[in-house]
Amino acid sequence: MKYKYNPNLKIIKPEWKGNPVFKSRFSNSNVPDEKFNPFDILKWKFSKNPQAEEKKNDSFKLKVIKNNSFINSEEDMILWLGHASFFIQINGISLITDPIFLAPPFFKRLSELPCKPEDLKNIDYLLISHFHPDHFNKKSIHILTKNNPNIEALVPLEGGKYFEKRNIKYQEAGWYQQYKTDNIEVYFLPAKHWHKRSLNDTNKILWGSFLIKSGSKSIYFSGDTAYANHFNEIKTLFGKIDYCIMPVGAYKPDYIMNNSHISPKKSLHAYTELGGKVFIPMHYGTFDLSDEPPGEPIRILEKEKANYNIQILDVGQILNI
Repeated sequence: MKYKYNPNLKIIKPEWKGNPVFKSRFSNSNVPDEKFNPFDILKWKFSKNPQAEEKKNDSFKLKVIKNNSFINSEEDMILWLGHASFFIQINGISLITDPIFLAPPFFKRLSELPCKPEDLKNIDYLLISHFHPDHFNKKSIHILTKNNPNIEALVPLEGGKYFEKRNIKYQEAGWYQQYKTDNIEVYFLPAKHWHKRSLNDTNKILWGSFLIKSGSKSIYFSGDTAYANHFNEIKTLFGKIDYCIMPVGAYKPDYIMNNSHISPKKSLHAYTELGGKVFIPMHYGTFDLSDEPPGEPIRILEKEKANYNIQILDVGQILNI
Protein backbone atom coordinates (compact mmCIF):
# COMPACT_ATOMS: atom_id res chain seq x y z
CA MET A 1 0.00 0.00 0.00
CA LYS A 2 1.13 3.53 -0.80
CA TYR A 3 -0.23 6.93 0.19
CA LYS A 4 -0.87 9.71 -2.26
CA TYR A 5 -1.50 13.45 -1.92
CA ASN A 6 -0.57 16.67 -3.72
CA PRO A 7 2.71 17.86 -2.14
CA ASN A 8 1.98 21.41 -3.35
CA LEU A 9 -1.19 21.72 -1.28
CA LYS A 10 -1.70 22.03 2.45
CA ILE A 11 -2.84 18.99 4.46
CA ILE A 12 -5.29 20.05 7.17
CA LYS A 13 -5.73 16.82 9.14
CA PRO A 14 -2.96 16.10 11.67
CA GLU A 15 -0.94 12.97 10.87
CA TRP A 16 -2.79 12.36 7.60
CA LYS A 17 -0.42 10.43 5.31
CA GLY A 18 -2.53 10.80 2.19
CA ASN A 19 -5.04 8.64 0.36
CA PRO A 20 -4.28 4.90 0.47
CA VAL A 21 -3.53 3.42 -2.96
CA PHE A 22 -3.39 -0.30 -3.78
CA LYS A 23 -1.80 -1.16 -7.14
CA SER A 24 -2.67 2.32 -8.51
CA ARG A 25 -6.25 2.13 -7.25
CA PHE A 26 -7.69 4.39 -4.54
CA SER A 27 -9.71 3.03 -1.65
CA ASN A 28 -12.20 4.28 0.93
CA SER A 29 -10.05 2.88 3.75
CA ASN A 30 -6.69 1.31 4.56
CA VAL A 31 -7.70 -1.96 2.92
CA PRO A 32 -8.65 -2.47 -0.75
CA ASP A 33 -12.33 -1.91 -1.46
CA GLU A 34 -14.39 -5.01 -2.15
CA LYS A 35 -14.72 -5.81 -5.81
CA PHE A 36 -18.06 -4.90 -7.32
CA ASN A 37 -20.18 -8.01 -7.89
CA PRO A 38 -21.59 -7.99 -11.44
CA PHE A 39 -24.14 -10.62 -10.44
CA ASP A 40 -25.78 -8.06 -8.16
CA ILE A 41 -26.39 -5.89 -11.22
CA LEU A 42 -27.89 -8.84 -13.09
CA LYS A 43 -30.06 -9.64 -10.07
CA TRP A 44 -31.26 -6.02 -9.99
CA LYS A 45 -32.01 -5.83 -13.71
CA PHE A 46 -33.89 -9.11 -13.82
CA SER A 47 -35.78 -8.76 -10.53
CA LYS A 48 -39.14 -7.07 -10.18
CA ASN A 49 -39.09 -3.71 -8.45
CA PRO A 50 -41.56 -4.00 -5.53
CA GLN A 51 -42.41 -0.32 -6.07
CA ALA A 52 -42.76 -0.60 -9.85
CA GLU A 53 -46.45 0.30 -9.94
CA GLU A 54 -46.00 3.15 -7.46
CA LYS A 55 -43.08 4.48 -9.47
CA LYS A 56 -45.04 4.27 -12.73
CA ASN A 57 -47.93 6.26 -11.24
CA ASP A 58 -45.80 8.86 -9.47
CA SER A 59 -46.45 12.21 -11.15
CA PHE A 60 -43.68 14.09 -9.32
CA LYS A 61 -41.82 16.64 -11.44
CA LEU A 62 -39.25 19.19 -10.38
CA LYS A 63 -40.44 22.78 -10.55
CA VAL A 64 -38.14 24.88 -12.74
CA ILE A 65 -37.91 28.66 -12.32
CA LYS A 66 -36.62 30.14 -15.55
CA ASN A 67 -33.96 32.55 -14.42
CA ASN A 68 -30.59 33.83 -15.60
CA SER A 69 -30.53 37.04 -13.55
CA PHE A 70 -28.37 35.38 -10.91
CA ILE A 71 -25.39 35.49 -13.29
CA ASN A 72 -25.09 39.26 -12.88
CA SER A 73 -25.97 39.40 -9.19
CA GLU A 74 -23.37 40.34 -6.58
CA GLU A 75 -25.29 38.63 -3.75
CA ASP A 76 -24.01 35.55 -1.92
CA MET A 77 -26.26 32.68 -2.97
CA ILE A 78 -26.82 29.01 -3.68
CA LEU A 79 -28.86 28.09 -6.76
CA TRP A 80 -29.73 24.58 -7.93
CA LEU A 81 -29.21 23.78 -11.60
CA GLY A 82 -30.49 20.20 -11.20
CA HIS A 83 -29.01 16.87 -10.02
CA ALA A 84 -25.67 17.72 -8.33
CA SER A 85 -25.06 20.92 -10.29
CA PHE A 86 -25.15 24.14 -8.26
CA PHE A 87 -24.22 27.74 -8.89
CA ILE A 88 -22.65 29.10 -5.71
CA GLN A 89 -21.53 32.67 -5.19
CA ILE A 90 -19.72 33.76 -2.06
CA ASN A 91 -17.50 36.78 -1.35
CA GLY A 92 -17.48 37.77 -5.02
CA ILE A 93 -16.37 34.31 -6.18
CA SER A 94 -18.64 32.12 -8.32
CA LEU A 95 -18.44 28.33 -8.51
CA ILE A 96 -20.20 25.51 -10.37
CA THR A 97 -20.37 22.00 -8.92
CA ASP A 98 -20.52 18.76 -10.97
CA PRO A 99 -21.99 20.35 -14.12
CA ILE A 100 -24.30 18.18 -16.19
CA PHE A 101 -26.40 20.30 -18.52
CA LEU A 102 -27.42 17.52 -20.90
CA ALA A 103 -27.81 13.84 -20.01
CA PRO A 104 -25.32 11.01 -19.49
CA PRO A 105 -25.35 8.13 -21.99
CA PHE A 106 -28.49 5.95 -21.90
CA PHE A 107 -30.40 8.39 -19.66
CA LYS A 108 -33.04 11.04 -20.29
CA ARG A 109 -33.02 14.39 -18.54
CA LEU A 110 -36.35 14.81 -16.74
CA SER A 111 -36.14 18.53 -15.96
CA GLU A 112 -34.95 21.62 -17.78
CA LEU A 113 -32.16 23.93 -16.77
CA PRO A 114 -33.24 27.33 -15.42
CA CYS A 115 -31.11 29.05 -18.09
CA LYS A 116 -29.10 28.25 -21.19
CA PRO A 117 -25.73 26.64 -20.37
CA GLU A 118 -24.13 29.40 -22.43
CA ASP A 119 -25.52 31.98 -19.97
CA LEU A 120 -23.16 30.69 -17.28
CA LYS A 121 -20.30 33.16 -17.58
CA ASN A 122 -17.72 34.76 -15.29
CA ILE A 123 -17.40 31.52 -13.33
CA ASP A 124 -14.20 31.39 -11.26
CA TYR A 125 -14.02 27.76 -10.17
CA LEU A 126 -15.36 24.42 -11.36
CA LEU A 127 -15.65 21.77 -8.63
CA ILE A 128 -15.71 18.10 -9.66
CA SER A 129 -16.47 15.68 -6.82
CA HIS A 130 -15.92 12.56 -8.93
CA PHE A 131 -15.93 11.42 -12.53
CA HIS A 132 -19.05 9.29 -12.89
CA PRO A 133 -20.96 10.26 -16.06
CA ASP A 134 -23.81 11.95 -14.16
CA HIS A 135 -21.32 14.28 -12.42
CA PHE A 136 -18.63 14.78 -15.05
CA ASN A 137 -20.17 15.37 -18.47
CA LYS A 138 -17.65 16.27 -21.18
CA LYS A 139 -20.07 18.22 -23.36
CA SER A 140 -21.19 20.27 -20.38
CA ILE A 141 -17.58 20.89 -19.35
CA HIS A 142 -16.78 21.99 -22.90
CA ILE A 143 -19.63 24.53 -22.91
CA LEU A 144 -18.62 25.85 -19.51
CA THR A 145 -14.90 26.17 -20.22
CA LYS A 146 -15.49 27.67 -23.68
CA ASN A 147 -17.55 30.47 -22.15
CA ASN A 148 -15.26 30.85 -19.14
CA PRO A 149 -11.68 30.78 -20.48
CA ASN A 150 -10.22 31.77 -17.10
CA ILE A 151 -12.08 29.16 -15.08
CA GLU A 152 -10.00 26.86 -12.85
CA ALA A 153 -11.04 23.26 -12.18
CA LEU A 154 -10.66 21.88 -8.65
CA VAL A 155 -10.58 18.11 -9.00
CA PRO A 156 -9.59 14.91 -7.15
CA LEU A 157 -6.20 13.25 -7.47
CA GLU A 158 -5.55 11.88 -10.99
CA GLY A 159 -8.52 13.86 -12.32
CA GLY A 160 -6.56 16.55 -14.13
CA LYS A 161 -5.71 14.76 -17.38
CA TYR A 162 -8.84 15.93 -19.22
CA PHE A 163 -8.13 19.55 -18.32
CA GLU A 164 -4.40 19.35 -19.00
CA LYS A 165 -5.01 18.15 -22.57
CA ARG A 166 -7.24 21.16 -23.18
CA ASN A 167 -4.97 23.73 -21.51
CA ILE A 168 -7.54 24.44 -18.80
CA LYS A 169 -6.21 25.48 -15.41
CA TYR A 170 -6.72 22.87 -12.71
CA GLN A 171 -5.59 21.71 -9.29
CA GLU A 172 -5.71 18.14 -7.98
CA ALA A 173 -6.19 17.44 -4.28
CA GLY A 174 -6.35 14.44 -2.00
CA TRP A 175 -8.65 14.20 0.99
CA TYR A 176 -8.02 16.73 3.75
CA GLN A 177 -6.19 19.11 1.43
CA GLN A 178 -6.82 22.80 0.79
CA TYR A 179 -6.77 24.18 -2.75
CA LYS A 180 -5.03 27.48 -3.51
CA THR A 181 -7.92 29.86 -4.19
CA ASP A 182 -8.62 33.59 -4.15
CA ASN A 183 -10.93 35.26 -1.57
CA ILE A 184 -12.40 31.96 -0.35
CA GLU A 185 -11.18 28.68 1.12
CA VAL A 186 -11.93 25.38 -0.64
CA TYR A 187 -11.11 22.01 0.93
CA PHE A 188 -11.33 18.52 -0.60
CA LEU A 189 -12.73 16.04 1.90
CA PRO A 190 -13.74 12.36 2.05
CA ALA A 191 -16.77 10.64 0.61
CA LYS A 192 -17.56 6.94 0.59
CA HIS A 193 -17.86 6.19 -3.11
CA TRP A 194 -15.83 4.90 -6.08
CA HIS A 195 -14.69 5.70 -9.62
CA LYS A 196 -15.37 4.03 -12.94
CA ARG A 197 -15.76 5.35 -16.49
CA SER A 198 -14.36 2.44 -18.55
CA LEU A 199 -13.63 -1.27 -18.21
CA ASN A 200 -10.17 -1.00 -16.67
CA ASP A 201 -10.11 2.26 -14.71
CA THR A 202 -11.90 1.27 -11.51
CA ASN A 203 -10.84 3.61 -8.68
CA LYS A 204 -7.92 5.07 -10.63
CA ILE A 205 -9.29 8.58 -10.00
CA LEU A 206 -10.18 9.71 -6.50
CA TRP A 207 -13.62 10.92 -5.35
CA GLY A 208 -14.68 13.18 -2.52
CA SER A 209 -16.60 16.16 -1.15
CA PHE A 210 -15.95 19.89 -0.79
CA LEU A 211 -16.11 22.50 1.94
CA ILE A 212 -16.26 26.13 0.85
CA LYS A 213 -15.57 28.84 3.43
CA SER A 214 -15.53 32.62 3.46
CA GLY A 215 -15.33 34.43 6.78
CA SER A 216 -17.99 32.95 9.04
CA LYS A 217 -19.94 31.30 6.17
CA SER A 218 -19.44 27.63 5.27
CA ILE A 219 -20.97 25.40 2.60
CA TYR A 220 -20.52 21.63 2.42
CA PHE A 221 -21.10 19.84 -0.89
CA SER A 222 -21.08 16.09 -0.33
CA GLY A 223 -20.82 14.78 -3.88
CA ASP A 224 -22.02 11.16 -4.05
CA THR A 225 -21.51 9.22 -0.86
CA ALA A 226 -22.70 6.36 1.27
CA TYR A 227 -23.02 6.84 5.00
CA ALA A 228 -19.69 6.51 6.86
CA ASN A 229 -17.70 8.07 9.68
CA HIS A 230 -16.25 10.90 7.57
CA PHE A 231 -19.12 13.22 8.52
CA ASN A 232 -18.05 13.17 12.17
CA GLU A 233 -14.42 13.68 11.15
CA ILE A 234 -15.34 16.76 9.10
CA LYS A 235 -17.29 18.21 12.03
CA THR A 236 -14.26 17.66 14.28
CA LEU A 237 -12.05 19.62 11.88
CA PHE A 238 -14.37 22.47 10.99
CA GLY A 239 -17.08 22.71 13.63
CA LYS A 240 -20.69 23.40 12.67
CA ILE A 241 -21.43 23.99 8.98
CA ASP A 242 -23.98 26.52 7.75
CA TYR A 243 -25.26 24.91 4.54
CA CYS A 244 -25.07 21.18 3.82
CA ILE A 245 -25.85 20.19 0.21
CA MET A 246 -26.64 16.48 0.49
CA PRO A 247 -27.81 13.69 -1.87
CA VAL A 248 -31.20 12.08 -1.22
CA GLY A 249 -31.83 10.00 -4.37
CA ALA A 250 -30.70 6.78 -6.05
CA TYR A 251 -30.79 4.61 -2.91
CA LYS A 252 -32.87 1.57 -3.96
CA PRO A 253 -32.40 -1.35 -4.08
CA ASP A 254 -30.37 -1.18 -0.92
CA TYR A 255 -28.10 -4.15 -1.74
CA ILE A 256 -26.84 -2.24 -4.80
CA MET A 257 -26.86 1.34 -3.56
CA ASN A 258 -25.97 1.08 0.13
CA ASN A 259 -22.20 1.31 -0.43
CA SER A 260 -22.42 4.18 -2.93
CA HIS A 261 -25.40 6.39 -2.14
CA ILE A 262 -27.38 7.58 0.85
CA SER A 263 -31.11 7.56 1.59
CA PRO A 264 -32.98 10.70 2.71
CA LYS A 265 -33.09 9.63 6.37
CA LYS A 266 -29.42 8.62 6.44
CA SER A 267 -28.58 11.89 4.72
CA LEU A 268 -30.39 13.81 7.46
CA HIS A 269 -28.50 11.80 10.07
CA ALA A 270 -25.21 12.69 8.35
CA TYR A 271 -26.26 16.36 8.32
CA THR A 272 -26.77 16.28 12.09
CA GLU A 273 -23.31 14.74 12.51
CA LEU A 274 -21.90 17.62 10.45
CA GLY A 275 -23.58 20.06 12.82
CA GLY A 276 -25.40 21.48 9.82
CA LYS A 277 -27.70 24.49 10.12
CA VAL A 278 -29.51 24.22 6.74
CA PHE A 279 -30.07 20.99 4.80
CA ILE A 280 -30.32 21.34 0.99
CA PRO A 281 -31.25 18.14 -0.89
CA MET A 282 -29.88 17.22 -4.33
CA HIS A 283 -29.37 14.19 -6.60
CA TYR A 284 -33.05 13.46 -7.21
CA GLY A 285 -35.68 14.22 -9.83
CA THR A 286 -33.33 15.06 -12.73
CA PHE A 287 -32.51 11.53 -13.91
CA ASP A 288 -34.07 8.12 -13.26
CA LEU A 289 -31.12 6.22 -11.75
CA SER A 290 -32.73 3.71 -9.37
CA ASP A 291 -35.86 1.94 -8.14
CA GLU A 292 -37.50 4.41 -5.76
CA PRO A 293 -40.39 6.53 -7.12
CA PRO A 294 -39.14 9.97 -8.21
CA GLY A 295 -41.06 11.90 -5.56
CA GLU A 296 -40.32 9.56 -2.64
CA PRO A 297 -37.23 11.45 -1.38
CA ILE A 298 -39.15 14.73 -1.15
CA ARG A 299 -42.18 13.14 0.49
CA ILE A 300 -39.85 11.75 3.16
CA LEU A 301 -38.19 15.13 3.67
CA GLU A 302 -41.51 16.96 3.89
CA LYS A 303 -42.45 14.73 6.84
CA GLU A 304 -39.15 15.59 8.55
CA LYS A 305 -39.40 19.37 8.24
CA ALA A 306 -40.63 19.70 11.82
CA ASN A 307 -37.41 18.06 13.05
CA TYR A 308 -34.79 19.57 10.74
CA ASN A 309 -34.11 22.86 8.96
CA ILE A 310 -34.72 21.56 5.44
CA GLN A 311 -34.61 23.94 2.49
CA ILE A 312 -36.01 22.21 -0.61
CA LEU A 313 -35.00 24.26 -3.64
CA ASP A 314 -36.76 24.45 -6.95
CA VAL A 315 -34.44 24.36 -9.96
CA GLY A 316 -33.45 27.98 -10.58
CA GLN A 317 -34.52 29.21 -7.13
CA ILE A 318 -32.13 31.65 -5.47
CA LEU A 319 -31.26 30.99 -1.82
CA ASN A 320 -29.53 34.07 -0.43
CA ILE A 321 -26.91 33.15 2.16
